[in-house]
Amino acid sequence: MYGAAVEIREAREGDEAAIFELIVELATYGNLASDVSGDAETLRRELFEAKTAEALVAEADGEIVGYALLARTFSTFECKAGIWIEDIYVRPENRAAGVGRALFARVATLAVERGWPRVEWAVLDWNRLAIEFYDGLGATPLDQWRMMRLEGEALAELSSA
Repeated sequence: MYGAAVEIREAREGDEAAIFELIVELATYGNLASDVSGDAETLRRELFEAKTAEALVAEADGEIVGYALLARTFSTFECKAGIWIEDIYVRPENRAAGVGRALFARVATLAVERGWPRVEWAVLDWNRLAIEFYDGLGATPLDQWRMMRLEGEALAELSSA
């Protein structure tokens, strides 16, 4: 399926329902389905109106079988932007066909074309298959960094301080 049968393209308005369906699949895979609070319409507004993120989709035989959701980062040390992969997901039946590698290759191409020096993402520590895949791409784990999040009640409390 890799090659001519798989097309990696920028998401366009109308793709949001298929992308959201894959988001729910990813959340279910990670035992996080109860954390999904968005919907396809919110995704559409954020991608195509507010443009807070961008998306790539992988199509095989006219069906969207994978996606990458991207946002811009910034390196203060390099004084340049970079790409944050919020999610990258390929349906299990399409993984061995090189679709994930094709999505990553397109993300890398975007970074190089834009003159951005890095692509970063997070991976759950239990997801051995993903970690092995990323190792195969030549990705470097950043063991010295710990991801942090401020949300919900703590976010509201701090904002009103």
